Amino acid sequence: MNTKEIGEKITLLRTKKGLTKNALANLAGVSPTYIYQLERGEKCPTVEYLNHICWGLGVTLAEFFSEEAEPNDKLSYLTAEQRKKLNDFLNSL
Repeated sequence: MNTKEIGEKITLLRTKKGLTKNALANLAGVSPTYIYQLERGEKCPTVEYLNHICWGLGVTLAEFFSEEAEPNDKLSYLTAEQRKKLNDFLNSL
Protein backbone atom coordinates (compact mmCIF):
# COMPACT_ATOMS: atom_id res chain seq x y z
CA MET A 1 0.00 0.00 0.00
CA ASN A 2 1.51 3.33 -1.01
CA THR A 3 1.07 6.73 0.65
CA LYS A 4 -1.87 7.72 -1.55
CA GLU A 5 -3.68 4.41 -0.89
CA ILE A 6 -3.16 4.79 2.87
CA GLY A 7 -4.68 8.27 2.71
CA GLU A 8 -7.63 7.01 0.68
CA LYS A 9 -8.24 4.17 3.17
CA ILE A 10 -8.15 6.61 6.10
CA THR A 11 -10.63 8.86 4.30
CA LEU A 12 -12.92 5.92 3.47
CA LEU A 13 -12.98 4.58 7.02
CA ARG A 14 -13.32 8.06 8.55
CA THR A 15 -16.28 8.99 6.38
CA LYS A 16 -17.98 5.62 6.95
CA LYS A 17 -17.72 6.25 10.67
CA GLY A 18 -19.10 9.77 10.23
CA LEU A 19 -16.05 11.49 11.68
CA THR A 20 -14.63 14.83 10.67
CA LYS A 21 -10.90 15.13 10.19
CA ASN A 22 -10.72 17.14 13.41
CA ALA A 23 -12.66 14.49 15.34
CA LEU A 24 -10.38 11.73 14.08
CA ALA A 25 -7.34 13.80 15.00
CA ASN A 26 -8.68 14.22 18.54
CA LEU A 27 -9.42 10.51 18.89
CA ALA A 28 -6.01 9.53 17.52
CA GLY A 29 -4.07 12.12 19.50
CA VAL A 30 -2.54 13.74 16.43
CA SER A 31 -2.90 17.16 14.89
CA PRO A 32 -5.69 17.87 12.40
CA THR A 33 -3.04 19.05 9.96
CA TYR A 34 -1.42 15.62 10.10
CA ILE A 35 -4.74 13.96 9.19
CA TYR A 36 -5.19 16.39 6.27
CA GLN A 37 -1.68 15.61 5.02
CA LEU A 38 -2.19 11.85 5.34
CA GLU A 39 -5.48 11.91 3.48
CA ARG A 40 -3.96 13.95 0.65
CA GLY A 41 -1.08 11.47 0.43
CA GLU A 42 1.50 14.08 1.40
CA LYS A 43 2.76 12.16 4.45
CA CYS A 44 3.28 8.51 5.23
CA PRO A 45 2.50 7.58 8.84
CA THR A 46 4.78 5.53 11.03
CA VAL A 47 3.33 2.26 12.30
CA GLU A 48 2.92 3.87 15.72
CA TYR A 49 0.90 6.80 14.40
CA LEU A 50 -1.11 4.62 12.04
CA ASN A 51 -1.98 2.41 15.02
CA HIS A 52 -3.30 5.49 16.87
CA ILE A 53 -5.34 6.48 13.82
CA CYS A 54 -6.71 2.94 13.48
CA TRP A 55 -7.74 3.03 17.12
CA GLY A 56 -9.60 6.28 16.44
CA LEU A 57 -11.28 4.64 13.45
CA GLY A 58 -12.23 1.55 15.44
CA VAL A 59 -10.17 -0.87 13.35
CA THR A 60 -7.03 -2.89 13.94
CA LEU A 61 -3.91 -2.53 11.82
CA ALA A 62 -4.69 -5.95 10.33
CA GLU A 63 -8.18 -4.81 9.34
CA PHE A 64 -6.76 -1.58 7.92
CA PHE A 65 -4.42 -3.49 5.62
CA SER A 66 -6.90 -6.24 4.71
CA GLU A 67 -8.45 -6.30 1.27
CA GLU A 68 -11.86 -5.69 2.80
CA ALA A 69 -12.89 -2.06 3.02
CA GLU A 70 -14.65 -2.66 6.33
CA PRO A 71 -13.66 -4.44 9.51
CA ASN A 72 -15.54 -7.59 10.50
CA ASP A 73 -17.03 -5.89 13.56
CA LYS A 74 -19.77 -3.60 12.23
CA LEU A 75 -20.21 -2.04 15.67
CA SER A 76 -16.67 -0.67 15.60
CA TYR A 77 -17.89 2.16 13.35
CA LEU A 78 -20.23 3.47 16.02
CA THR A 79 -19.17 6.49 17.98
CA ALA A 80 -18.95 6.22 21.76
CA GLU A 81 -22.28 8.04 22.05
CA GLN A 82 -23.93 5.73 19.51
CA ARG A 83 -22.59 2.64 21.33
CA LYS A 84 -23.96 3.99 24.62
CA LYS A 85 -27.39 4.60 23.09
CA LEU A 86 -27.43 1.12 21.58
CA ASN A 87 -26.39 -0.40 24.88
CA ASP A 88 -29.10 1.58 26.73
CA PHE A 89 -31.67 0.44 24.18
CA LEU A 90 -30.65 -3.22 24.46
CA ASN A 91 -30.71 -3.03 28.27
CA SER A 92 -34.25 -1.64 28.12
CA LEU A 93 -35.54 -4.74 26.29
